[in-house]
Amino acid sequence: MFLWNFKFRNNIISQMEISAFYYFLFFFLASFLLSKHLFPKTKNLPPSGPISLPIIGQLYLLKEPLHRTLASISAQYGPILLLKFGSRRILHVSSPSAVEECFTTNDVVFANRPHFLSGKYFAFDYTTLTTASYGQHWRNLRRLTTLEIFSSTRLQMFSKIRTNEVSLLLRRLFDGAGKASKIVEMKSLFFEVTLNGMMMMIAGKRYYGDDDHVDKARQFQELVEEMFAAAGASNVADFLPLLKWVYFNGVEKKLVRLQRRRDQFMLELFEEYRTARTHSKDEKTLIDVLLSQQEADPNYYTDDIIIGIIQVLLLAGTDTTAGTMEWAMTLLLNHPEVLKKAQAEIDAITGQGRLINESDVANLPYLLCIINETLRMYPAGPLLIPHESSQECIVGGFSIPRGTMLLVNLWAIQNDPKLWEEPTKFKPERMEGMGGVRDGYKLMPFGSGRRSCPGEGLALRVASLTLASLIQCFEWERVDEELIDMTEGTGLTLPKAKPLEVKCKPRPTMLSILSHLI
Repeated sequence: MFLWNFKFRNNIISQMEISAFYYFLFFFLASFLLSKHLFPKTKNLPPSGPISLPIIGQLYLLKEPLHRTLASISAQYGPILLLKFGSRRILHVSSPSAVEECFTTNDVVFANRPHFLSGKYFAFDYTTLTTASYGQHWRNLRRLTTLEIFSSTRLQMFSKIRTNEVSLLLRRLFDGAGKASKIVEMKSLFFEVTLNGMMMMIAGKRYYGDDDHVDKARQFQELVEEMFAAAGASNVADFLPLLKWVYFNGVEKKLVRLQRRRDQFMLELFEEYRTARTHSKDEKTLIDVLLSQQEADPNYYTDDIIIGIIQVLLLAGTDTTAGTMEWAMTLLLNHPEVLKKAQAEIDAITGQGRLINESDVANLPYLLCIINETLRMYPAGPLLIPHESSQECIVGGFSIPRGTMLLVNLWAIQNDPKLWEEPTKFKPERMEGMGGVRDGYKLMPFGSGRRSCPGEGLALRVASLTLASLIQCFEWERVDEELIDMTEGTGLTLPKAKPLEVKCKPRPTMLSILSHLI
């Protein structure tokens, strides 16, 4: 999901050079009128929504946050819309029944990804797991990640890493606090936990908490932010390709520069590990797993393929989980009665003599309800990563042309008052009895079908253990009496507009345990 973001502005036309605009306006108007007469119109297309202008289509309607804008349009014109964003057709769906058709009957048809300029430079020319078109290469990558990286056996193998990283977080919060409260900023702490955990799984090294690698951690964060921003800025060129040379001649140069920085960062990580790698037959890290694959089939598992897999793990496996935990803590602080109930559930399972562990999480149904409700209200991917139809198909009785980009508005579905009673209210109890993180096609925070997120199991393990440990060990309060601002920021993973700051202090019953953390 990190390769796609819209940052359109309502004043696109006003920024155009007048002479170039009129030239292209004439050209496209002529082409538009000619095509209306020369080519027969496809029958039974979905509703097209608001008026579509020449050249830009309906780009003029779009503003941040995009998922809310599209949800408003869908509420007015229907749950299945065929929109026009510049030169691209967009199928926007916001109903469970339509999504079910897309990801069951038409799952193979919609298994492709659209090609964006950022994917050329940031995804090794569309060869990573998230950007590759459906085919043998993608199936190989999916099989590898499912069986060798995200399998239950592999995740269990790395459980100690997650436990250690959470323990380090608890110690950091406890150090210097004693019995007093202190104000902490949670966004960065959650990101440190997720990045350190992923780096330990991948290469057996930590970035945060290690003075030797603190610069690398900072470089990684900066690189991620710049890649996201550049991917967003390039999208107008993706949708108006014939205007790219007039308005976006600097975009590709910027993408190339970022690509070089990314390559340098990833190659240094990869080569550093490969140089120091032991020849033990026991695979200790994910790079070991990938290098073993390379030794077995060096022609296929090239360095670029391996680095592409590592990049996807780092980018998709850090910010999304960290953001979910930040939203969950925010909701708990705005609803202290829910926080107390979660704390009581944990105390009933663990007592007062030990820290909670991963095996306890299965016995904490209310905690799962909290996580599910958070994912419902603030999904890490409010618009699922775009799909693209490889052939004409039928959705909701409408004909969908080949080459149409599919946008599933997950946020609109999971916050639809027709599907959820009082959807704007935080009510974990509504998730009781579900037993998982799916409810048909009205709750699917990790997507569905062939291209659903393979990292679901890891994300839930990290989020549940981290949140449970924080709730068990500390008392949490808002910095002031006012409710915490729930405004959404702009970005690919639905961040909070303002990072969460809270007051915390150790619970008296946990002081002894916290003081003995190594």
